[in-house]
Amino acid sequence: MRIAIDAMGGDHAPDEIIAGALEAIPQLDKDDEVILVGPQELVEAKLAELKYKKGRVSIHDAPDVVAMDEAPIESLRSKPKSSIAVMAKLAKRGQADAVISAGNTGACVAAFQMRMRNLPKVNRPGIAVVFPMSAGPVTICDVGANVACKPVNLYQYGLMSSVYSQHILGIEQPRVGLMSIGEEDSKGNEVVKRTRELLRNDPQINFIGNIEGRDIFRGVCDVVVCEGFVGNVILKLTEGAVDGLFRAIKQELMQEKARLALKFKPIIMRVYKKHDYNEYGGAPLLGINGTAMICHGTSKSYTIRNAVMAAKKFHTQRINDKITTCLAEAHVRTTDA
Repeated sequence: MRIAIDAMGGDHAPDEIIAGALEAIPQLDKDDEVILVGPQELVEAKLAELKYKKGRVSIHDAPDVVAMDEAPIESLRSKPKSSIAVMAKLAKRGQADAVISAGNTGACVAAFQMRMRNLPKVNRPGIAVVFPMSAGPVTICDVGANVACKPVNLYQYGLMSSVYSQHILGIEQPRVGLMSIGEEDSKGNEVVKRTRELLRNDPQINFIGNIEGRDIFRGVCDVVVCEGFVGNVILKLTEGAVDGLFRAIKQELMQEKARLALKFKPIIMRVYKKHDYNEYGGAPLLGINGTAMICHGTSKSYTIRNAVMAAKKFHTQRINDKITTCLAEAHVRTTDA
């Protein structure tokens, strides 16, 4: 398997990205290859700094970089040799089996959709993020790829995320909840109401009805369906809340006696690791005709390492084939909503 990684994507690129790629090498099969996409001389210099001389890592030159604040479409047009654009082309040509980036999310979605295209019958791809919860992992889709959803888009997110949750996370019959402002069927806008009917009418989906934001943390469902704008707000709010909570706990412990603080530190670290999204690596862009992982902009080396392993599992489990089969058997046509 050939895994292309955007060496220039993210706040800590290229150092952390390249380090993470190298950390993943020992965990891959011996015939797997990592392709670092970025400015040739810069990537070579970073590999030399890390004293990496072994094979299984190649470099594909991409002299330009899309900044995190650039407009997605315009940046791809003005920078056809950017690491994101070049990586998408490698996948299109069959020179890469998976692509991973912690760079500009909008540019990644646009480039992957433009070059790799969508799976048959998929209208719009969605980013599926796994939230580690005490009751088990919860997959939320979409968290930023599509902010103006139609009912069919949300319905397909529910179906694709169910497949992902079942075959990647090992949940036998994932419970799917639709994000709304109340549990009652009467709650929500017209898009939510129409989506609810589509989800309810597909026997492939274990749909439990509307959920509210607080239900994500209560173990009510395994998959949450929402539009990208709402999903991104949930994602960022949760990250901030978790970070703030652990900072508050740390501050309180520091005010106690050193002996007490040392006693509780291992426990706090175990809890933090259990709820750390970095453990899942990247978020798959579901619905793309290929394997594409989009990582958080703040990704460190272990995030990239985990993203490589997540891409490997997604590819070897043939998740796209399973999604295609489910969409072919669906009772809902893309023209229905």
